[in-house]
Amino acid sequence: MSYRYTPSLFSEEHEIFRASYRRFLAEEADAHVDEWLAAGEIPQSFWRKAGEQGFLAIGIPPEYGGPGGDFFYRVIIAEELGYSLAGASIAPAVIGDGVSEIIFHSASEDLRYKWMPPMATGEVRFGFGITEPDSGSDVSGIRTSAVRDGDEWVISGAKTFIGNAATAQAFIVACKTDPDAKGTKGISMIIVEADRPGFKRGRKLHKMGNHLSGTGEFAMDEVRVPIGNLVGVENEGMKVVMTGLNMDRITWPSIAHAASQRAFDETVEFTRNRKGFGQAIIDFQNTRLKLAEMKTELAVGRAFLDDLLRGYKETGELDTVRCAMAKMWLPEMEARVIDQAVQLHGGAGYMDEYPVSRLYTAARLHRIFAGTAEIMRLMVGRSI
Repeated sequence: MSYRYTPSLFSEEHEIFRASYRRFLAEEADAHVDEWLAAGEIPQSFWRKAGEQGFLAIGIPPEYGGPGGDFFYRVIIAEELGYSLAGASIAPAVIGDGVSEIIFHSASEDLRYKWMPPMATGEVRFGFGITEPDSGSDVSGIRTSAVRDGDEWVISGAKTFIGNAATAQAFIVACKTDPDAKGTKGISMIIVEADRPGFKRGRKLHKMGNHLSGTGEFAMDEVRVPIGNLVGVENEGMKVVMTGLNMDRITWPSIAHAASQRAFDETVEFTRNRKGFGQAIIDFQNTRLKLAEMKTELAVGRAFLDDLLRGYKETGELDTVRCAMAKMWLPEMEARVIDQAVQLHGGAGYMDEYPVSRLYTAARLHRIFAGTAEIMRLMVGRSI
């Protein structure tokens, strides 16, 4: 099985990269994911191998230690990761590598040279600390504070639902630096290393799916970091956050589509081989009708994604509203397709030894992660 995409959108170099990444996932992730699930984490050796082969810090220029590459390399990673067997367990952890782009676009030269080379080799993993116990998606409700004391920031607060919280060596943390500012103003993004005095990891959270993303909590009690750890401009942290949002909102729809395609392909194969009442399950009219609906939804989703990608090729920019539309609709399409895939598997679809079971629980996150479906509807509605 392999993901079906639109080749005309990609160059020969992209195709070589796709083939290499697909092989890497098969050999280094799919073959070992059950062992990792039993252990509860992705081993450091995986990240080192990914770095050695140029699959981390995509888009970061070689002078900062990265492999280079354009926007479409990240699209390829999303598509192949979403389609892979391991993707349902490791996708958030792998996509978290996108923090390197935030550092590249918003951080000082000193921070770029300090952090990007070890991120590109897999030696260092970052987390992105925005969500708090009492504020959820409401960034304006952030209570974590950062107060200047000489040449240091003194940071106190708590974060939750943070990817890589259990293992990351450093975090970009959203802090309130102007307590009098209203709404999302007065927020700054500051790098906090996990080995700083006062930094404490909390619980590793147990989730419905995506079990290898290391989601957890951390707290900071008067953690001191250099003033130079500021990413972007003081009190303008939301601009840093927005830097990566459009990319996230094309990444997760791409993953959603690829995972849906994998569920469809697994279901076609399963129903062809499974017998019931003297014939293959696929030969029942109901099965064919349901598969027809799934195939059509996949085709519509692919057409919309392709149109977004063509728009980027023409303008060099992602349309914010259309990205919100994709983030709203594609994960909901994914939910319908994978739910039907589980149903057509019967009892087998509820067993984790079958890929559709893991795809089903992983997919539920996609309507929440990187902007809920409800927030996406608000964004699209405001554009009308």
